Amino acid sequence: MTFESISDVAAALRAFAAERDWDRFHTPKNLAAAMSVEASEVLEHFQWLTNAESSALDAQKKEEVAMELADVFLYLVRLSDRLGVDLLRSAERKMAINAKNYPADFTKGAIRKRT
Repeated sequence: MTFESISDVAAALRAFAAERDWDRFHTPKNLAAAMSVEASEVLEHFQWLTNAESSALDAQKKEEVAMELADVFLYLVRLSDRLGVDLLRSAERKMAINAKNYPADFTKGAIRKRT
């Protein structure tokens, strides 16, 4: 299976859930909770690593993290689909907000927000 767009992923997830009669379980609350659990599983791979170690994962560990990231992504896409949220448009809007709140000339080299 090859995906060309987020819409392709959403359609595949819709079909996957329908084939298993999982729509009743895929409520926004449940999907958000599942996504949070999977995000924690991503974090678990980095627990107790130094910054340097976390930036230099071996191939096996990187693959494990990739699978956890895929879980987070799939739950995110499924949740956005169930809510009718266009992730790409939302990301565009959020990046515009971030650019305004964190202008490069003000925040370069520092973590601060223009208020």
